Amino acid sequence: MIQETRVVLRNAGKINPVKAEEYAARGGYEGLKKAVGIPADEIIGMIKESGLRGRGGAGFPTGTKMTFVKNTPADKKYIVCNADEGEPGTSKDLTIMKNDPNILFEGMAIAGAAVGADYGYIYLRAEYPYLFSLLEEALADARAKGYLGKNIMGGSFSFDIEIRSGAGAYICGEETALIESIEGQRGEPRYKPPFPGVAGLWGKPSLVLNVETLANLPPILVNGAAWFKAIGTPTCSGTKVFTLCGNVANPGVYEFPFGVNLKTLIEEVGGGVAEGRQLKAVQTGGTSGCITARTKSISAWISKPARKTARPWAPARFS
Repeated sequence: MIQETRVVLRNAGKINPVKAEEYAARGGYEGLKKAVGIPADEIIGMIKESGLRGRGGAGFPTGTKMTFVKNTPADKKYIVCNADEGEPGTSKDLTIMKNDPNILFEGMAIAGAAVGADYGYIYLRAEYPYLFSLLEEALADARAKGYLGKNIMGGSFSFDIEIRSGAGAYICGEETALIESIEGQRGEPRYKPPFPGVAGLWGKPSLVLNVETLANLPPILVNGAAWFKAIGTPTCSGTKVFTLCGNVANPGVYEFPFGVNLKTLIEEVGGGVAEGRQLKAVQTGGTSGCITARTKSISAWISKPARKTARPWAPARFS
C-alpha cells in the first residue's frame, strides 16, 4: 500500500486534541508567530506562491481570495470557517477537527493577520453536536495559553473565535447561505455580486474558507511556499484528505498528495471491493458530484489523476 503524506493530519492520534501545549510542542503556533511578525502582503504572497487552492470543492486560489478581503476598506472584517460538512459519507473535516482543532484555530488566526480581521466564526455542522463541546474546550485552553484572544503571545495582534451550530440544512454549505444562518436569518443563498470578500457577514468583508483549507496555512507559513508547491501536481499543490467509504475493504480517511488516482485509492488504499461484491459505480464529490457506472472503460477512468475540476456540475469533486 502506498504511504500517506500527512500534512494537516500529522498530529492525528499523537496529541490530546484539547491541549494547546501539546500542539505547540509539535511545532504548533510557530506559523502564527511568524505571521504576526511580517507584513500582511508577505503572508498573502506566500500563500499565492504556494499554489494553495480551496479544499471545499471549487478549487479557487486561496491567496487571491485573501487579497479581495484585505484590499476592501472596512472598520471590521471576519474570518468564517465553513465546517458544515454536509456531503453524505464525507468526514474529512470532522477528522481534522476531532484530532487537531488547534491547527484550525491557528489557520484562522493566520488568515486574520493576513486580511486584517480580529474575529472569526466556525460554522459547525448540526450533526456534529459532540464536536461542539470538544472545540469549546480546545478554544478555552488556547485562550488560557495565550494563543487566542487579546495580544496573542504577548504581541499586539488579537484574534478570537466563536462557534455557531448549523440547523441541519444542506444548503448552508454554500457560503452566503452559511453567512445568512450565522446572522440569524433563514439559510438561503444571496445574490452575487457582491461577494463575501466585499460584503459578507453583517455586510463586512469576510474571508470564507473551509476547514481543510485553513488547516493548510500553518504548515505553509512554517515550511515555506516552495516546500508546499513541491507536493502534489503543478496545478494542484499539496495534499488532499479523502474520505473513502462504501463497499471497500478498508474504509477510512486518508491524506495523499494531489495526483493520486482513484484506482490506487480503491484497490491499494481501500483494499479493493469488499468480498462477495463487484464494483458497479464510483461516486466522487458527494451528492453534487458525479456517478460513473461500471463499464469496460472504468479501469481506465479510475486511473486518471485527481484533478481540480472535472465537470461544471461537480464543484465538490474532492469533498
